[in-house]
Amino acid sequence: MKRLLLCIMAVFIAACFSVSALAADKKADDKSSSKTQAAKSTDKKKDDAKKDKADAGLVDINSASKQELTAIPGIGDAYSAKIIAGRPYKNKTQLKTKAKIPDDVYEKIKDKVTAKQAK
Repeated sequence: MKRLLLCIMAVFIAACFSVSALAADKKADDKSSSKTQAAKSTDKKKDDAKKDKADAGLVDINSASKQELTAIPGIGDAYSAKIIAGRPYKNKTQLKTKAKIPDDVYEKIKDKVTAKQAK
């Protein structure tokens, strides 16, 4: 009878250690997963910041005023009026089709403009 009780206690103790080891592994996995998600979130924020920085100084053809558009070399009153009339633009290449901006003018301004989308 004593042997039976000792065996049962040994199995019970082994089971307790196994459960605590599994719980520790699960906590470690949860922490690792949280760190991975946090890293992904940080990477997305960095990418957004890079995009915003890259867009800094660019004129948004979807929201710029006539004065802002005419300040771009190669865009005068006539082209700025066409750009405003053709809004909204999904991308800046639509300036050639919607606003009928000639290719040579587009080539001069393409690095100075962007077409931001409403959020």
